[in-house]
Formats: sequence, C-alpha cells, structure tokens
Amino acid sequence: MTPVCVAGAVESCYTGPLGTDGVGACKSGTRTCTPDGLWGACNGEVVPRAEICANGIDDDCNNMVDEELDADGDGFTTCQGDCCDNPNQGCETPALVNPGAFEVAGNQLDDDCDGIVDNAVAATCDMGLASNSTAAMDYAKAMDLCQTAGPNDAKWGVISAQLLRADGTGVPNAIQHSIRPAFGGTTVQGGNAFAVLSTGSAAAQGQTLPNFVNFQTGPAIGTTSGFPADFLAAHAGALPNAPGCPAPSGNSANDPVMLQLKIRAPTNARSFSFSMNFLSSEYPEWTCSPFNDFFVVLLDSTFAGSPPNPADKNLAFYKDGAGQVYPVGVNLAFGNTGLFTQCANGPTGCASLSVPGNISTCLDTAGLVGTGMDQANPPRHSLAAGQPGFCGANNLLGGGTGWLVTSGNVVGGETITLRIALWDTSDGLYDSVAIIDNFQWSVEASQPGTVIQ
Repeated sequence: MTPVCVAGAVESCYTGPLGTDGVGACKSGTRTCTPDGLWGACNGEVVPRAEICANGIDDDCNNMVDEELDADGDGFTTCQGDCCDNPNQGCETPALVNPGAFEVAGNQLDDDCDGIVDNAVAATCDMGLASNSTAAMDYAKAMDLCQTAGPNDAKWGVISAQLLRADGTGVPNAIQHSIRPAFGGTTVQGGNAFAVLSTGSAAAQGQTLPNFVNFQTGPAIGTTSGFPADFLAAHAGALPNAPGCPAPSGNSANDPVMLQLKIRAPTNARSFSFSMNFLSSEYPEWTCSPFNDFFVVLLDSTFAGSPPNPADKNLAFYKDGAGQVYPVGVNLAFGNTGLFTQCANGPTGCASLSVPGNISTCLDTAGLVGTGMDQANPPRHSLAAGQPGFCGANNLLGGGTGWLVTSGNVVGGETITLRIALWDTSDGLYDSVAIIDNFQWSVEASQPGTVIQ
C-alpha cells in the first residue's frame, strides 16, 4: 500500500458528522502516522452520542443542552435515548434509529442506540430448554425470538406467549409440542433448537420427553376445538383446500395445537420471516382427500401497504405462477406444486375418498431419515394380498416439504399477534408435524406467503 504520511507525523482528526466538531462535548483528537506511512486511529476525539438528560452537557452536539426533542417523529426523544434524531448525527433515516429498533447487521449503524454498532448476534436464548417444556415463552425462544417486552415498554419483544388449541380455548395435550435440536436428520436453521408442533407426539424415532409414537398407527390424541373463527369466516364458513381436492368434513379441529405470540414489532421493522418444515403421514395415500391436516400461520397486523397481507390472515400458503393458491399441507403434493420435495415420487391419493394423482417433484427422502416417516408402508394397508401399500412399492410412511420460508408484513412499533396452529380434519388419525425456527425481522417489506428456502 502506498504511504500517505511521514512516519511519526501527528495531526488533528475527527470522525464525527460534519459541523459537530467543537460543538458541545464534541472535540477533535489526534492521529499518528505509523512506520508503514499510514494514519493510525483517531485518539481522544469525542463524537456525538445520545443526549443524557440533566447532566448539563450537550452530548449530541447540536448546540442544545439536555433538550427533550423528537425531531424525527419516531416517538423517542433525545432524552429517552434516541441516538440519531436528525441526519446530521450520522444516520440517513433517523426515524429508523432509536431504542425501539432491532440491530441490522452490517449497516454500520447503532440502530437500537445501545452504544454498539452492528452488534446483532446469533440467538443463544434457545440453549438448555427442556424438550417437554410447557412454558409457551420457551417456544418463542426456540424460534429465536429472544427479546421480551412488557405491555408498556418502548422496546420491541415478545409480550406474551400461550400454548392453546386451534380456536384459542383450552390447552393441547402435552405430547403435542416439544423443543428439539434435531428431528431425525433435520437440524436447526438458527440458534441451537427449534419448536415442534404435532397432531400426534412431537418426537422423531428415538426421541423422548415426549416419546416417539408411530405417526400412522398411534392413537388419536382425542381432543377437539373449533376452527380459528376469523380464518373460517374469511372463507364463508368453510375451510379452504387445494384446487381440485374434496373439502374436509366435520365442524371440529381434531387433535389441535397452537402457539400464540403477542409481539411488539421493532420500530424499523417492515416484515418478518421464519423457517418452517411440514411433514405428514397422510402422504401419499390421503393426499387430496377430506383428511388433510391443516397448518396455518395467522397474522393480526395493522399493515395496509403493498404487498398486502392475505385477507384471511394466513401466511402459510403457496401461490403458483398462475396465481392459484395452495394452503400449506399434504395437498401441496397434489398437482406438482414443487413445494413437497422430501418424498418418494409416484402415485398419490390411492386411498378411498382421495383424488388420484401422481407426483414427480420429489427430490429425495433425506429430510425424512430418522423421523419415523422414512420407512416402507407395511402390507397392512394393502388393497390386495402381498402389495406393500395403497400406493405401491414407493409408498413410505410419510413425506414432507423440507425447509420453507414464511413471511408477513408489519407496521414498525405495532403489537402483532401471531397464531401458529396445526390440526387434523375429518378424523384424528395419520399425524403431521410442523417445525418452526429462525425468526428474523427485516427493514424491507416482503411478499407475504410461503416459498422454498
């Protein structure tokens, strides 16, 4: 590198915003030229920081002492710790920088005004959580939502968490939820663990607390609830289904489980996303049948911008190139949507009341290994003696999507409610599993819905 100074030379320096040197507490420092002919660090300088009220000092160097200002209208005054209330303090969009923001890695800003630039770190709050925890807040942590907040706090965070049934009343069976570092060969996407919800036991083969129960032959949990009322009303009182598939029967959610989170969004957030993985032992026999297990992610938000959140609030859907909407579930395997990839290709919908089909978009079965859904379907399901299963030799005990990403839009600073629910329709047999992990905020609006990760 070409030398820019004479070794040992010393000069004045200042790295704060233009016009703040010599104002209030701000002052220049000095830097010394190194033996390599390059300027060293600026030592002894004082640059603007958040105003500390009642100390008699102009800390933010704006020619005012102990001022209670909110020039950017973000709801945080300089005395409340807003470290960038106008562009002269070094941030391009001051309203996105305050103690209610989340730290955006790599943007060279102290977004949350905690005095440290770019200190967003990997989630560690999901370490050491009990696999059979009944504390709903632990499941938020397992999703990598680590910060909590009180009802009247200015900061963002999870305000409350509940484990409920699909309509928000009652509690699920304790074996229907767990916190795991892995599910068979499926490993975490963020942190050290993820949340598992199931219409049966939330355990892969060999796992305990709760213990593994065969997803096809295990008994039904036996609990019921209503469907989420607002979701049902948005569809004129009937559950939606994949195009061309028969409607579910009955008016009850069988073996329901739901994680409900109330969260204050960061002031600089415009959307969120998380990773999810859906597996079902309904595949392939009961694909496109009335026995579709339902998985929904219902978002209550005041967001009214573009792209809009779904009118029915459900983010767990896929829209194909023709604009056709498919709810996330085993029926993603009908019509080759491309989202059901961890499975064996071949016939689907071979059981009674199912619409026959054929899938060719399965990539492999690596995502099923060790889950309990990777075994060959036994002869007990044969239509004829000696046949391995309803759907032939390629019939395994289940299939899955692999990791997907679900996204939704929010208004910065608002309190949202997120309901992540799973239930069986028409009966309580043949169980499904949803794995949720790696919750993240974004400063950009998203395209709401679910896509391949």
